[in-house]
Amino acid sequence: MSFFIDEFQADLEALPNILQKKYALMRDLDKSLQEIVRQNEQRCEQEIEDMKRGVKAGNITPDTSLIRFSDEALDEQKHSIRIADEKVALAIQAYDLVDSHIQQLDQYLKKSGEELRRVERENTAATAPSQISDGTTKSGRSESGRRGRKKSRVGTAAASAAATEVAATAANPTGMELDLPVDPNEPTYCLCNQVSYGEMVACDNPDCKIEWFHFGCVDLKEQPKGKWYCPDCAALRNRRKGR
Repeated sequence: MSFFIDEFQADLEALPNILQKKYALMRDLDKSLQEIVRQNEQRCEQEIEDMKRGVKAGNITPDTSLIRFSDEALDEQKHSIRIADEKVALAIQAYDLVDSHIQQLDQYLKKSGEELRRVERENTAATAPSQISDGTTKSGRSESGRRGRKKSRVGTAAASAAATEVAATAANPTGMELDLPVDPNEPTYCLCNQVSYGEMVACDNPDCKIEWFHFGCVDLKEQPKGKWYCPDCAALRNRRKGR
């Protein structure tokens, strides 16, 4: 895992410079393209005027199949197409480069999530209640274990958000909008059914179907003190108390 992080960090540090060079080359090509298009438009307009005067003077037969632009004008148009193709190729290269780094980041986040879940399971097993005197096991989750899980999810979401922000900033130094793919295997949480991000809180109902919630979706500003229940579980508890 450490080797993967070091390798990914080294590649990520070089990414902004590589993208900057490609964007600079695209700008130079764009300037050249605009100049060639401007020259070609002027040349074609002049040739059209010459053709009109030639037709009026009787020097040119008014047959559209025989009227054509000069070789210079046609060469300029072909050259502008080649430059446009080069710009498209550079844009594809930049996109593929960013996409490959995002895929690497997804792999790292997936491995990190698996490692965190493994540690969480070990901590849960270590803090699980022992056999009581009558030979039965007390069910339920301890408060300390639950709070530990809350902190773990907040840390995981914050790390994920920070890593995503770093990758997005490095991959897009010019502020250009890029339609980048999202991992379809990313698990979803909360009432909004979205992936984890920012700070999150866990419902203390062990049977909660959703379990994890974004602060903003449940109107929280900070981590709640003591036990906290989501709206659905809180309503269920109130109905049971009213019976």
